[in-house]
Amino acid sequence: MSTPIRVLMAQLNLLVGDIPGNTSRVIETALEARDRHQADLVLFPELALCGYPPEDLLLRPSLELRIEQALQRLYDEVKGITLVVGYPRYRDGALYNMAGVIRDGELICEYAKQCLPNYQVFDEQRYFVAGSEPCVFEHQGTRIGLSICEDIWHSAPTEQLAGAGVDLVLSLNASPYHIGKATQRAEVVAGRARQMNAPVVYLNQTGAQDELVFDGNSLLVSAQGETLFRAAHCEEGLYTAQFDPASGQLTPEQTSIEEPDQNASVYQALVMGVRDYVNKNGFKGVVLGLSGGIDSALSVAVAVDALGPERVEAVMMPFRYTSSMSVEDAEAEANALGIKYDVISIEPMYDSFMQQLQGQLAGYAPDTTEENLQARCRGVLLMAISNKKGYLVLTTGNKSEMAVGYSTLYGDMAGGFDVLKDIPKTLVYALSRYRNTLSPVIPQRVIDRPPSAELAPDQTDQDSLPDYDVLDRILELYVERDYSAQAIIDEGFEPADVNRVLRLVDINEYKRRQAPIGPRVTQRGFGRDRRYPITSGWKAGI
Repeated sequence: MSTPIRVLMAQLNLLVGDIPGNTSRVIETALEARDRHQADLVLFPELALCGYPPEDLLLRPSLELRIEQALQRLYDEVKGITLVVGYPRYRDGALYNMAGVIRDGELICEYAKQCLPNYQVFDEQRYFVAGSEPCVFEHQGTRIGLSICEDIWHSAPTEQLAGAGVDLVLSLNASPYHIGKATQRAEVVAGRARQMNAPVVYLNQTGAQDELVFDGNSLLVSAQGETLFRAAHCEEGLYTAQFDPASGQLTPEQTSIEEPDQNASVYQALVMGVRDYVNKNGFKGVVLGLSGGIDSALSVAVAVDALGPERVEAVMMPFRYTSSMSVEDAEAEANALGIKYDVISIEPMYDSFMQQLQGQLAGYAPDTTEENLQARCRGVLLMAISNKKGYLVLTTGNKSEMAVGYSTLYGDMAGGFDVLKDIPKTLVYALSRYRNTLSPVIPQRVIDRPPSAELAPDQTDQDSLPDYDVLDRILELYVERDYSAQAIIDEGFEPADVNRVLRLVDINEYKRRQAPIGPRVTQRGFGRDRRYPITSGWKAGI
């Protein structure tokens, strides 16, 4: 006779490669689920034991032994509750992305992921062999089917489970964030639940791993496709639900958390991206240049929200072209945020460099060489502070600048992590306005004034670029949606603007390869999901 089941979703932030530490988190959470929440079954994310994505750690010879030791710990240390947990495992010499069901020291069954994604940020076919068989196990008289991440985006694995007559489906996930992804997931899971005529417990991990952000937003979905519960965005949490096999009803035991709007969700993703990169890599804090402009203003706000003001240091590095407004606004924001703040003029450094370069530069007219030297003086100062204090240098370039190469190698690109790397300039403004609704820390005139690098008198970004509203739309069509030049022109853009912007994108791949990583929030960032050759004769005209 079937009896009700209390299921706990463990939406955890795990550390890639730390198999002993992740295993300890699984054990601690399982015991808490059993003792505090009286759960019968606890669900953990995809590849929880090794963290996701483990990349070429999966190729290490010791992986098999480490996973076997981790599983043995689960067999030995967790009793009285059923675990469903993800891990990589060899079977007959092939490596599978696996989910195991463990109860009282026994491995009840294993399921090998069938659909291995190999697009955008995913590269699973490099490592894993695809499974082919469904996995259904009985728990307290209920037939439960397993699914791993990409499987639920395809009909074949869910058709198998539908054919097996499952009562409930557990889906283990490590699904990265991008704008609109949570809504997209909910729609997909709803369709699969209806297809299987079974409710779905959809667990997603949270936390950031290098440039990837995992947003959580775990779901409980009814057999009719109704979203019954949504978990927190970019936060850990333990969530319980009751499944009644007699009625087939899945009932959440906490109040559903409303999905944040776009600006809030992106901002929280940036905060988590910075926090996890700094903390998981053991940095004491961060340092960045605070210029009085909007990019550094937003970056330092994110850093403080991620780490606290005591771990953030900002330096204003003025030059002869720096306006008094910039100096005043940088100081005002530093004071509003309560961070350590210093002013170091780059004038003496710049003059010394120019004196030493006098012979090499003689006979040449001033150009971007002198402008770039200003940025490189600032990079030297920040890197010296970083080395001495063990702080990570945050760079502040946005996606629009990264796209067209409006950044200086070994200057404003010098650093370890770029907060805004995947944030178009127009979104920078939207996020700055959003941040000020939480507390007013970015001076309003920073938001209102025309953007400028202040590398030359009266310089503005729009002296040599289309308005950012136009530029960002062209970049979205070309970078994220793969439109040709003609297709973009057909959308109503000026041919001269389109051809200039596309050429700038193409010829600046070499810069982006040397740029620091940053949190990915769009459907295609400059990083692991956009891999173009540096040396290329490709033309973007068609």
